[in-house]
Amino acid sequence: MTRLVPLAFVLIFAALPALADRIDVQPGDGALARALWAARAGDEIVLASGHYAGPVHIEIPLTLTGTTGAIIDAGGVGSVVTVDAPDVTIQSLTLINSGRVHEPGDAGVKLTQKARGAQVLNNDLKGNLIGVDIHGARDALVQDNRIEGLQLSRMNDRGNGVYVWNAPGSIVKDNDIRYGRDGIFSNVSKHNIYRGNLFRDLRFAVHYMYTNDSEISGNVSIGNHLGFAMMYSDRIVARDNISINDRDYGVMLNYTNKSDVFANQVSGGAEKCAFVYNSHNNLLAENSFNGCDIGIHFTAGSERNTVTGNAFIGNHTQVKYVGASDVEWSFEGRGNFWSDHPSFDLNGDDRADSTYRPNDVMDHILWSQPAAKLLIGSPAVQLVRWSQEQFPATAIGGVIDSHPLIVAPKLTIPQNLLLLAQSTPHWATGASHDDATDFQPD
Repeated sequence: MTRLVPLAFVLIFAALPALADRIDVQPGDGALARALWAARAGDEIVLASGHYAGPVHIEIPLTLTGTTGAIIDAGGVGSVVTVDAPDVTIQSLTLINSGRVHEPGDAGVKLTQKARGAQVLNNDLKGNLIGVDIHGARDALVQDNRIEGLQLSRMNDRGNGVYVWNAPGSIVKDNDIRYGRDGIFSNVSKHNIYRGNLFRDLRFAVHYMYTNDSEISGNVSIGNHLGFAMMYSDRIVARDNISINDRDYGVMLNYTNKSDVFANQVSGGAEKCAFVYNSHNNLLAENSFNGCDIGIHFTAGSERNTVTGNAFIGNHTQVKYVGASDVEWSFEGRGNFWSDHPSFDLNGDDRADSTYRPNDVMDHILWSQPAAKLLIGSPAVQLVRWSQEQFPATAIGGVIDSHPLIVAPKLTIPQNLLLLAQSTPHWATGASHDDATDFQPD
């Protein structure tokens, strides 16, 4: 019996996993490759300051960590680091010079379908076609990275900062992404969170295609062609995002349904603060649309949307909406704030005493017959507008706010973001040639 006790202990300890090792690596010819070959599951490989040759391929769960000055250089071939195993962490490294092949997509870090639960943390990624490619890796985390994309003159030759393809549960947060094509391009995925990222000098800050049941929150878009584009996607929550000095649109919904667009701020001269195209059953509430050529453009039969509590401030045209029937833009007695609505609040309920129609008959004529713009300022145009004011029954269909707000929702843009926005946007320098957005409506 006593002889069986030591045997039992041997069997127990044999069943326990081996303790993870720390493998310290100094720069040298083949040093990183040798460390990867010798590593076991759970080990941490720590790279000292210096240059290491890529591409690197990781096939077991481990952690790859860099100390200050540790650089992996792919030399222009393939992805710098490819992760082909679950539960891998890549952190505190500088990853540079991927190849420039769009298919299958060379990247600073490529997470394959096997890379479930991968973490890409606190890295500098420069000179790569794609910063991080989450290519089918479920539950990945990309956080606190600084991604600087290519600045090729043809924008379509550049890659995205983070490309998410069919990667449910992945989170991209608190990254600083600049240059390249799109900040985050999310395609054919679901249950993703994109939060707290800063996007500058890109085409789209966030570009959703066929991505459902996901969240875009607390992100900042500065000086891009378009801020937050939700296309062919349903049940999206887009809240607390900021768009400053974006060129075309701050927020766009294109074939997007049953989504909440809440407490976002668009400021600084975009062509359209918000654009809603063929999108239905959405909530647009508590947003601030400030200083655009058009505050919000609804078109292509967008219906059953709830628009309430928004602030339309100083836009050249507050709303562009062409329709044959009235569309009410208030909900449960609460409308929106309109900076150009001169009205009183005699009963003190914080609602204007008169309804607001952002567009008149002449607006509809000018939109449908652009040549009529030559008549702006003429007595005939002024007579039509005066007649509609005196005889409201002559008004044709369009937006009507029956309960306009007297006070705008209080949303402020932090001073540090306003300072960032003072620099000239990359698009304004003429550095990009074929820089049109994917979607160009009539």
